[in-house]
Amino acid sequence: MTSLTSLTLTEARDGLRAKKFSARELAGAHLKAMEEARGLNAFVLETPEHAQQMAGQSDQRLKKGDARPLEGIPLAVKDLYCTEGVRTTACSKILENFIPAYESTVTGNLWRDGAVMLGKTNMDEFAMGSSNEASAFGPVQSPWRRKGSNAPLVPGGSSGGSATAVAARLAPAAIGTDTGGSIRQPAAFTGTVGMKPTYGRCSRWGIVAFASSLDQAGPFARTIKDAAVLLRSMAGHDAKDSTSADVKVPDFEKAVGKSVKGMKIGIPKEYRVPAMPAEIEKLWAQGAEWLKKAGAELVDISLPHTRYALPAYYIVAPAEASSNLARYDGVRYGLSVPGHDITELYQKTRAAGFGREVRRRVLIGTYVLSAGYYDAYYLRAQKVRTLIKRDFEQAFAQGIDAVLTPTTPSAAFAIGEKSGADPVEMYLNDVFTVTVNMAGLPGISVPAGLDGGGLPLGLQLIGKPFDEETLFSLGHVIEQAAGKFQPEKWWAA
Repeated sequence: MTSLTSLTLTEARDGLRAKKFSARELAGAHLKAMEEARGLNAFVLETPEHAQQMAGQSDQRLKKGDARPLEGIPLAVKDLYCTEGVRTTACSKILENFIPAYESTVTGNLWRDGAVMLGKTNMDEFAMGSSNEASAFGPVQSPWRRKGSNAPLVPGGSSGGSATAVAARLAPAAIGTDTGGSIRQPAAFTGTVGMKPTYGRCSRWGIVAFASSLDQAGPFARTIKDAAVLLRSMAGHDAKDSTSADVKVPDFEKAVGKSVKGMKIGIPKEYRVPAMPAEIEKLWAQGAEWLKKAGAELVDISLPHTRYALPAYYIVAPAEASSNLARYDGVRYGLSVPGHDITELYQKTRAAGFGREVRRRVLIGTYVLSAGYYDAYYLRAQKVRTLIKRDFEQAFAQGIDAVLTPTTPSAAFAIGEKSGADPVEMYLNDVFTVTVNMAGLPGISVPAGLDGGGLPLGLQLIGKPFDEETLFSLGHVIEQAAGKFQPEKWWAA
């Protein structure tokens, strides 16, 4: 029999319903794989008791023929989602002992549909990072290795633990969050499918906030179809989140395999950045050709304000972060370091509780919101954001159905390679992904090939608001043409 951990989400779903194995057996196989892979540091908390209890309940329902959409499917959960009674830290020392008394809406939706929680995954602290090195629990190692090298690689960030869990077959699927590329970039680095849905498609309630106007929940999976199935359960209107959109959630799975004939695919000239590696350029051209062969029409487009997206993002996101993180004061919950007065308590608690990258972004955000600088920086960045959104609106108004770009400017890099003195070098990894968040659009990264060192590369599709279905249809074309690839297992040897 095929190893239970090698099954995709939909294969596991179908196997459970056909009674080929039980939910407890499926959960047990993944829990064992997690134990063997602890060296990857993908999980910061394993929840075997929860998993077996939830799986047992699923087996009861499966026996009665009363299966829900995700009945018995084991999932990994980014440690940014509040889970009732289960420690949630955002991988920060300031929340090291925080146990929520409530469940996030997205995870609640998943448990409602029968999913099983395997554990909480590692991430950059408060989702601030592009490599998963800024975690209070230490960096995650990618399951991939460059040919001829044993150097540990980053899985991307901030949702690196979730991406690694899926790529290393520790979970058939996982959930993450994407504020500037935190699902799509690690998906590209690990050869998995990662989607950032339209802003408002999934509730943000119960997700620890980074930048509230940019944060969005989304799925990681090994196939387009799996991501579509998972997103359907995650999505939906939530009255507890004022930014949650009251729109119908379609059956995304039906879009997978649908014809893309006649669709217009925009190729933006501004994404041809200086010094773009030849293999990224080649992969992009190859992806365009695959879509053309499937009947889509390629159209050159211009998104002129793309060049300002990265600097504008790194003003807006830190500004919102400085506001959101003000709640961590050592008074109500989380870490508290005593001081002579309230001011010293704040200072000592935050100095001890926040890591270097978080402190840097809070300082930047506080600066750009301060008197005398608000108009010069924050207000101007918001105007740029409006122009970026307008660029996409104009392209879609011309009949463009989706935009095709690379996901990242390179394959994964080594741990420690870009975490030196210049943080801008790390920030440049988000150059292709931040526009999607700034405009509130859906974007998906699809594994599309390997670089010269045998590491995965992804292509990104950007769609119209609330048109994730088109991205699933187009992504399936790329997935079918590119074929499947996975890392060689070295971590349990």
